[in-house]
Formats: sequence, structure tokens, C-alpha cells
Amino acid sequence: MQRHRSRASTGALRPEYDRTIRKYGDQKDAEAELLAREQRVTKLHIVPLSAADAARFTEAWRSVQNRFVDDPAEAVQDADRQVLELMQRRGYPTGDFEQRAADLSVSHGAVIDHYRAAHAIIRADQEGERAQRI
Repeated sequence: MQRHRSRASTGALRPEYDRTIRKYGDQKDAEAELLAREQRVTKLHIVPLSAADAARFTEAWRSVQNRFVDDPAEAVQDADRQVLELMQRRGYPTGDFEQRAADLSVSHGAVIDHYRAAHAIIRADQEGERAQRI
């Protein structure tokens, strides 16, 4: 646990460590959650992308970035779909968003806040569209 604490509480994983402590309100409970995430992810069969898939996802990502200026809402939604497809291809479970974010935080803690922020933008946009239809 001490090794996990020192690794998670410094560097790139720090934002996720801090967020989890805020969520659980207790350092010990938060660290237990982070350790449980690690243990869960080590049991998954995560595979590297093939060269062809890596090239395809790279090109798709460039396309999303290029479209962002002209249609940011659609680009963000497309980026979310790309991340979901990428996760599926690699072997991550893709059901519940919070579980996806928790799983990704183990290996991608430095960028998981960005993933959560993008998801919040998508949800707000979708809720705004629903509100306009009502």
C-alpha cells in the first residue's frame, strides 16, 4: 500500500489521486479504491493495437481535430466514439462511463481529467438538446 501511495500521490497520477480523495473524503479509502482499480485492470486482457489499427486511429483522430474548429460539438462526440472504439479494440470493458474512466485512470492518469471533462461537455450538450426539444 505504501508503494502504491507514493506512486499515486506524485507526478502524473496526482490529479486522479486528489480527485479520488475528494470523492471518498478519506485518504485510506481513496487509496484502497485506487489499489482495487489497479488489481481489476491487471486481470483484464489489454492488448496493444496492431500497426494497422494504430494507423487507422491516428488518422481518425487527426480528422476529428481538423473538424473541431468548424463543428466542435460533433467533433467532441466523434472523439468520444473514437475513444470508446479504441478501448474496445484494446480489450477494456466499455459499459458504464465511470467504470471506463476508473479503468483508464490506472494507465492514463495524466489525461483522465481531460476524458472526464470531454464527457461532461457531451452530456451537457445532449441535455441542452433534450431541453430544447421539450
